Amino acid sequence: MTYDPPSFQHAGGSKTLTAGRLAPEPSGKAALAASTPSVPKYMHEVYSWAYLSPVGQWVFDRSVSVNAILWGNADRLIQSVEDELEAGQKVLQAACVYGDFSKRMASKVGPEGRLDVIDIAPNQVRQTRVKLSEHPQASVRIADAREPGVGELDVAICFFLLHEVPADYKPVIVNALFDSVRPGGKVVFVDYHRMAGWHPLRPIMWSVYRLLEPFAQELVDGSIPALAAQRDDIEWGPTQTFFGGLYQKIVAHRR
Repeated sequence: MTYDPPSFQHAGGSKTLTAGRLAPEPSGKAALAASTPSVPKYMHEVYSWAYLSPVGQWVFDRSVSVNAILWGNADRLIQSVEDELEAGQKVLQAACVYGDFSKRMASKVGPEGRLDVIDIAPNQVRQTRVKLSEHPQASVRIADAREPGVGELDVAICFFLLHEVPADYKPVIVNALFDSVRPGGKVVFVDYHRMAGWHPLRPIMWSVYRLLEPFAQELVDGSIPALAAQRDDIEWGPTQTFFGGLYQKIVAHRR
């Protein structure tokens, strides 16, 4: 999840000019408030029912709900991400995920590893902190996926995030994730994909994209590699599809 302005600056690292003088840097709670990105307008307008509402959070933050939303494919999609991780790695999860996704990632990297989970919605951060309270190797913080604020990671995970953000956010997130991993590291993308023409869920998913996921169709019609800047240090792997092409996984390595 991301926020509305094109970028933000942490107030603690700058001063502002007021009436010809340098205004003092904010400190304490004021500094925290000034440096914390706000929930974007599009999230309030499009996804409030799913991510900002306490009722929505109660309904959807369950493994059974996630599995139903993904048409019974949740476990194998999550497992496909787990397969890309190793114990002891430093991993970024670019958005909170309902269900037990984060707990499984934290368990996979183990006590010698590190899982850093970010999200723009404070309620999602609070809930994920509770879920990961028994995993000291994991941390959860409010941050913009376009400016994750980390580097030299082994793996960055982008799990069903790109279809939820507007078109101009998508490439910024993709390139920010590449910048967050070390040479030799990788970024793992899992998201929706163009399903096969024969797929019986085509009319249902068309309605879902139109009514509930207005930013998904542009991802389905395009490709994740096309969102990345032209750079010589990225090697894209093949696209793996699931469930008749409804879902995709693609892994890109940073040389």
